[in-house]
Amino acid sequence: MVPFFVRFEGRKPQSREVVILAVMVAIGVAGRAAFFMVPQFKPVVAIVIIAGVCLGKESGFLVGAMTAFVSNFIFGQGPWTPWQMFCFGLIGFLAGLLFEKSLVRKAPGKRRLILCLYGAFAAFFIYGGIIDLWTILGMTAQPVLETFLLVYTVALPFNLIHTIATVFFLYLIANPMINKLERVKLKYGAFR
Repeated sequence: MVPFFVRFEGRKPQSREVVILAVMVAIGVAGRAAFFMVPQFKPVVAIVIIAGVCLGKESGFLVGAMTAFVSNFIFGQGPWTPWQMFCFGLIGFLAGLLFEKSLVRKAPGKRRLILCLYGAFAAFFIYGGIIDLWTILGMTAQPVLETFLLVYTVALPFNLIHTIATVFFLYLIANPMINKLERVKLKYGAFR
């Protein structure tokens, strides 16, 4: 994660860009905290994807990583925090990479469907797959095939809930948030 942070700092971002990023992180943290009673049903991946799509791949990574870090002051820091930071950051980075100058920008009518499909993939395979791998590596010194099968099977309902939540939140908030972020970028000349 260090190269992403160093590169971001090296480009000397404008204060207006930092404020927009901080607001996106705050929305992600508030969204995660608001749904604390429902395991895995959180809007974080949706918000990180929206940040990556609108603000670019580096900013998407930063929003994802910082959302995990800051929200874990509420949910509890631990050895899982860097893994969560990496997963959320990677999702934001890939969203920015996949959607820059692509169908999402050129076909707003299909934007919601494309984002929901990417969100489902990201929540289930990227976040779920990597966090479950951390669980295996964190609980066993010499994992065997049975360990992988057990962990991925037990985690399946949680990963499905997380995937459904991500698609649900992207379906509801993607278009309005992207429109607002595009307007803010244009108005303040940020993220060019």
